[in-house]
Amino acid sequence: MTPVTPETNSAPDQKAATSAQQVKLLREQTGAGWMDCKAALEACGGDVEQAVAWLRKKGMASAQRKAGRTTREGSVASYIHAGSKIGVVVEVNCETDFVARTDEFKQLVHDLAMHIAAAEPRFIRREEVIPQLLAQEREIYREQARASGKPDKVVEKIVEGKLEKFYEETCLYEQHFIKDDKMTIKELIDAVIARVGENIAVRRFARFKVGETTLLAEAQAAAEQDS
Repeated sequence: MTPVTPETNSAPDQKAATSAQQVKLLREQTGAGWMDCKAALEACGGDVEQAVAWLRKKGMASAQRKAGRTTREGSVASYIHAGSKIGVVVEVNCETDFVARTDEFKQLVHDLAMHIAAAEPRFIRREEVIPQLLAQEREIYREQARASGKPDKVVEKIVEGKLEKFYEETCLYEQHFIKDDKMTIKELIDAVIARVGENIAVRRFARFKVGETTLLAEAQAAAEQDS
């Protein structure tokens, strides 16, 4: 009979401890549940980075299944940046008041308000970009590409690439989260949807900066000039 040495006896415990540490690390990075993190690590051979991507894909799939559900509950939150020069009010909706009162939903709404203060989005989704503004940006990119001597067949590809960057910079859902630039705001919301089991959507927001002209004021000024 082979004697069990202290080293041989400690191996299973060390493996279990390492696994628990990985799950803990993944939970801290994603906020996902313990069993989901464990399943993600098992599916990805213990690779934490791949497990993060696995969980995000799962969150996106879950969010897509719930996208058509009505969101009539939720909450309104405000965020005032240090110095009181920038303030944000945002409304985030969910399906039930139960979820709206959970700490996770409240944290999401707070994070969104803080992100909006820092990242200055102008729209929620790319579909909401004003057509006139989109046409103006497209023409500017087209002229820039032509001025650089690019052939016409390449110009449109350059324009589309720059438009994607424009969406990323100006649309909330396309922006990278200020607390984790590896995920977009849409991915952040999708991850919460997967955990709480309800559809969640940003309905509207307003960002105020001392001395700054709002989009509404700009539109009103343009309308007065045209009239």
